[in-house]
Parts: sequence; C-alpha cells; structure tokens
Amino acid sequence: MTYYAEPITRLIKELSKLPGVGEKTASRFAFFVLNANKEYVESLVKSLIDVKEKIALCSKCFNLSDRNPCSICSNIARRDDIICVVEDVKDMAAIEKMGEFKGKYHILHGVLSPLKGIGPDDIKVNELMDRAKGNVIKEIILATNADMDGEATALYITKLLKKDGIVITRIATGVPIGSDLEYIDGATLKKAIEGRREM
Repeated sequence: MTYYAEPITRLIKELSKLPGVGEKTASRFAFFVLNANKEYVESLVKSLIDVKEKIALCSKCFNLSDRNPCSICSNIARRDDIICVVEDVKDMAAIEKMGEFKGKYHILHGVLSPLKGIGPDDIKVNELMDRAKGNVIKEIILATNADMDGEATALYITKLLKKDGIVITRIATGVPIGSDLEYIDGATLKKAIEGRREM
C-alpha cells in the first residue's frame, strides 16, 4: 500500500484490524473518512475515545455502561427478584429489544469451556452466587446459548443454586441448538422466555 500517502496507509492498516474488515473495505472506510467533513471526523474520534475512557462494567450485573450501577440495575420499575443470566452484552441487548422482560440481568462474559481452558473463575459465576445470597432473588432464568458450552454452563449454575431454594428456569428450545441469541428474532426470543422450564 505504498502507493498511498503514509497517513492513509496507516489508517487503512488500523481499519483492517477490525473484525470482518479486509483491505478493500478498510480502503473504502479510509476514503470515506478522508472525504467526510471535519465535524463528522471529530465526532467519530470522540466516540472512539469515549468508548475506551467512559465504559466500564456495572458492579451489579456486569453490563457495559457509562454509569454504575447501569441504567437497567438502577431502574426501580424493573423487578429485583428475577435475574436473566446471559453469556454476553449482545445477548442481553437481544432480549431487551423484544421489550418483554421486566427483570434484571447477570452477564457472565463467557461460558465454561474445559477444552479452551475456561473455568468458573474465568467468568462471572462466583459473582452470580454472591447475588443469589439472601432472599431477594426468586427466579433465575438461564439464557445461555443452546450449544454444548452454553448447556454445560446452565447445568453447572443449576447445580450450584438448586440448594438455595431459588427457582431455576431455562429458556425454551424455540431457540435453535447451536445458535447465538444475538441473531434470534424478537418473536422467537419472546416465546423462549415465556416457555422457560424449570431446571
């Protein structure tokens, strides 16, 4: 890419590091930025810096947020006694989009995967156990993905919490096995939440 000026080459190189972005797409993005007005570019730069400087994990549910606790945890209209456990923030967003769930969340930031060396201490399982202490939580909905690691994580959490007298439910299998929640349509997710079963 020595045929471009060095700042353009550097921008294309950095944009190429984004997931799913090859050199051709990165070049298109770079020239879009180059031809955009200065206000847009400054706004884009500020957004990138703000994401790195202002976003942190919520101390309650581990959502990515610019405040602590996050807007969901601090919403008094939402139920404290029902917790939906998801693998990551994108899964929580998928459930939120359907606008039906009125409880709160716990984001694991991963799943158990012995083959990849991911154990309970590598995800937010212990923090979930801490939240489950006391008499506030009545139901925990396990909404991990319907693949091998998601199922193993759901079973592990069930074994840990069953003795605490909390109702443990699993989202219904309307969610296809092996699929990620972030790609499921809202109607299917709604049915999965409504059709949850006790573990």
